[in-house]
Amino acid sequence: MATTTGSAPKLPDTLLRIVEARHHDPFSVLGRHEEGGKAVVRIFLPLAETARVVEADLPLERVEGTDLFVGEADPGKVPERYQIEWTDGAGTTHRAHDPYCLPPLLSDFDLHLFGEGRHWHAYRVLGSHYREIDGISGIQFAVWAPNAERVSVVGDFNAWDGRMHPMRVRGGSGVWELFIPGLQPGGYYKYEIRDRATHIHIKIDPYAQAFQERPQTAGILAASSAFRWSDEDWMEARKDVSWQHRPMSVYEVHLGSWRRDEDGNFLNYRILAKEIASYAQDLGFTHIELLPVTEHPLDASWGYQCTGYFAPTARFGTPDDFRFFVDYMHRQGIGVLLDWVPAHFPKDAYALARFDGTALYEHADPRMGEHKDWGTLIFNFGRNEVKNFLLSSALYWLEELHIDGLRVDAVASMLYLDYSRNAGEWIPNKYGGNENLEAVDFIRELNMVTHEQHPGTLMVAEESTSWPAVSRPTYLGGLGFSMKWNMGWMHDTLSYMQKDPIYRHFHHDLLTFGLLYAFTENFVLPFSHDEVVHGKKSMLDKMPGDAWQKFASLRLLYTFMFSYPGKKLLFQGCEFGQGREWNFAASLDWELLERPQHQGLQQLVSDLNRLYKTLPALHEVDFEPSGFEWIDCHDSSQSVLSYVRKSKSGKEIVAAVFNFTPVPRGNYRIGVPAPGFYREAVNSDAELYGGSNVGNQGGIESEPVSWMGRPHSLMVALPPLAGLILVHEPDQGELLEAEAEEPSESALEVETPNGSH
Repeated sequence: MATTTGSAPKLPDTLLRIVEARHHDPFSVLGRHEEGGKAVVRIFLPLAETARVVEADLPLERVEGTDLFVGEADPGKVPERYQIEWTDGAGTTHRAHDPYCLPPLLSDFDLHLFGEGRHWHAYRVLGSHYREIDGISGIQFAVWAPNAERVSVVGDFNAWDGRMHPMRVRGGSGVWELFIPGLQPGGYYKYEIRDRATHIHIKIDPYAQAFQERPQTAGILAASSAFRWSDEDWMEARKDVSWQHRPMSVYEVHLGSWRRDEDGNFLNYRILAKEIASYAQDLGFTHIELLPVTEHPLDASWGYQCTGYFAPTARFGTPDDFRFFVDYMHRQGIGVLLDWVPAHFPKDAYALARFDGTALYEHADPRMGEHKDWGTLIFNFGRNEVKNFLLSSALYWLEELHIDGLRVDAVASMLYLDYSRNAGEWIPNKYGGNENLEAVDFIRELNMVTHEQHPGTLMVAEESTSWPAVSRPTYLGGLGFSMKWNMGWMHDTLSYMQKDPIYRHFHHDLLTFGLLYAFTENFVLPFSHDEVVHGKKSMLDKMPGDAWQKFASLRLLYTFMFSYPGKKLLFQGCEFGQGREWNFAASLDWELLERPQHQGLQQLVSDLNRLYKTLPALHEVDFEPSGFEWIDCHDSSQSVLSYVRKSKSGKEIVAAVFNFTPVPRGNYRIGVPAPGFYREAVNSDAELYGGSNVGNQGGIESEPVSWMGRPHSLMVALPPLAGLILVHEPDQGELLEAEAEEPSESALEVETPNGSH
């Protein structure tokens, strides 16, 4: 904290404000100034005993009772860029260029874009960056603190003394900057901010790209990354990927608890990359999704109370270690999504809260600026610089760290002003409604900018309400997300599965209702971390009945999910039947895989993933009704459900049948859209998976028996608490007939680049 030394004599106000560390423009006083025909040099060095200008061999005299040193010489003797040599109390000599002899470094254009909220790459100019200016190397600092009286850089290089390196404010932009010559990457730093009420705040750099490992909180002076990416093919291919029509099976991972070492310590990003990639490949997942790895102080927040929006957490290594993680995943053919949290931030005094002594990043009024349920603050989406901070963060992860998409957390809390608030605890918008218009504008801009800047990347909303067109383009009035988590389907399905099978026939609509809205959005079907914490039980333990029934029901549930329209997401441990709730502070219970039932469940997930990826009927048409037909959605009395999934061409057919009771049904007839053999590709009751092995001996030949309005049908043996996925295999005659119907290449219309024919 800034203090004065000794008893200062009466000084001019400008010098007094330097001595008392409250001057908003130290460059107007410190450094080299031509006054009365002389070059006057002033420096403020609280730790110095003696000081001189090296190039002019000009001794600087201490102003009595202060740490201010002054000297003057002919202007020709003191160059514009000069070095100061000074000795400290221990007699050690230091030499460096004077920070206050350098011009402003941030361009007016950068400041203009930032003020308008349109500086998509603000992280390149704000924060700390190793630079070389006029042949002088050092670190450039810049921070936004418009209501501060004085801002200083403090760190281990200046004994954390806020008097040493006060910054200059750049006009009305509210941005403070300083270039400190001679600093090298690797040191620690923060900002000391003196507000208008004379209070001192020690704050982290919001734009820091690396931090100390908790509980320490300082930013790390970082050099440009030395990492060399080798995922060029992946990055080029993702620009043109038609993800809507491709399989997407996501494995959600919390790096701190997926696996730890024998002593319970965290693994490094590099080790985790190899282990998780190998595991995800073995099980057939196409993507992993990381719970937030943006820097955060509290392990128990799982990363959702973020303080470092541009920094991978130091718990698992350096930013370059994280780059290796992403690069390695890409080289193994696995996409990486990141849980990203723009809805709120924690109240920690060293971070964003009341950053410059005022409600800067948050709203001042708690009716708009605070989530009491979560103990967090809400970003002020109407302030350009705050919006720019978040937009820049999103682009940083997509561009600099090669993340393939962001799962945007808690979107509903952003959209509604009255989210989790009682009457009188919120302020209506200007039209009297409960919609947060500023947040809506921010979300649309976020999705437009990310999709424009990085085609092929995904923006996924965790949004639990009926807000319309969440995953529709902004030019059609939508929010612009690529996809949305289907929370309704998840809640209804789990509610149904947790009921004793004897009562399920009363709740059949919980399984069928979702198809009324299944194609109104681009949906992800999520069984996420949120469903296995806070007393909700593990996925296995949610299932009713004895141990056999629990495993059978969970196998049935996963078979249902993998055949249902929508992309898939499964949280770590759910794939092998973790027995207890998720514990963020310990590894998964991998020892369970020594037991056959857990092995069987894991094998089923692997087989479902592979079938899902190889059968276009299960993934090509997830977001349109043309890819789905009910066979029978009305058999509530027997708790049986059946439907057809079709490929884009309509020629590949998959029939899925589910028995949600423990009663096997030996002769259950279903109508099918085409004759032929229906191969039993997956039977969740197979002995391989730990089931009772009731099935259809590899498949069923259709019969020309009209059923359920269809000309052909199958007589199916339905196993207890099980799902069947039956793949239509036309006979040779049908194949020849289909080929004859295909138009010749010369008859095909060729689409020109402008879309005409």
